[in-house]
Amino acid sequence: MKIDRPRSFDLVWTRSSIENQRSKPTMSSVRIVEAALRIADQEGVQALSMRRLATELSTGTTSLYRHVAGRDDLIDLMVDSAYGEIDLPERPSGLWRDDLKLVARSSRTMMRKHPWLATEVASRPAIGPNALRHLDFALTAAGGVSQDITVASGLLGAVGNYVLGAVVNELAEQEARRRTGLTEEEWRAAVSPYIEDVMSGGRYPAVNRRIREADDLDHDAQFDLGLDCLLDGIAARVG
Repeated sequence: MKIDRPRSFDLVWTRSSIENQRSKPTMSSVRIVEAALRIADQEGVQALSMRRLATELSTGTTSLYRHVAGRDDLIDLMVDSAYGEIDLPERPSGLWRDDLKLVARSSRTMMRKHPWLATEVASRPAIGPNALRHLDFALTAAGGVSQDITVASGLLGAVGNYVLGAVVNELAEQEARRRTGLTEEEWRAAVSPYIEDVMSGGRYPAVNRRIREADDLDHDAQFDLGLDCLLDGIAARVG
């Protein structure tokens, strides 16, 4: 019986660099990626196109295709470049809780610096050299909890999902402020009459108590609280 081999993908990481085959390149792929990052950070990744990038670099699109095969390859390179900005020690300290906090906080910092990145990380595998270096550090850190690599990988996945969800919520608030043009205080003042009217009916007692009694934690405090709860759960689960 014939077994079909899986279809291979043309990855940017395995493709021979066209740039290296030319004696006098007009620009480097590093410069292209840096310009693409600027556009995505300032205007959103949806604004990034090869034509827009060519305009940013004052060159023609044909010149870009000598270095990058297309937009998908470009975003893969951008994601890996962002991972390269994370400053981690050469190896984990061996204190798994501290090490996983470092992984979580550094990942959050990276995704907040590049607001488009969270969506891309969630929708495409990050398998470039910088991303793999980060993953190897994180898996080694998680190995301090359990030597079972399946368990360690699952725990790390839980931490990664928490970070991604927290950042997406933070960015959603930023986008809402940008879209409305209101500060947080102005937005609260605008919706206050509606909230007061809804709460007065007594239909949502827990929400009412949250609004009237709970402290407003900033994003950093909220993130650390959730992360500590997650790590406490990991410690209790694995023992």
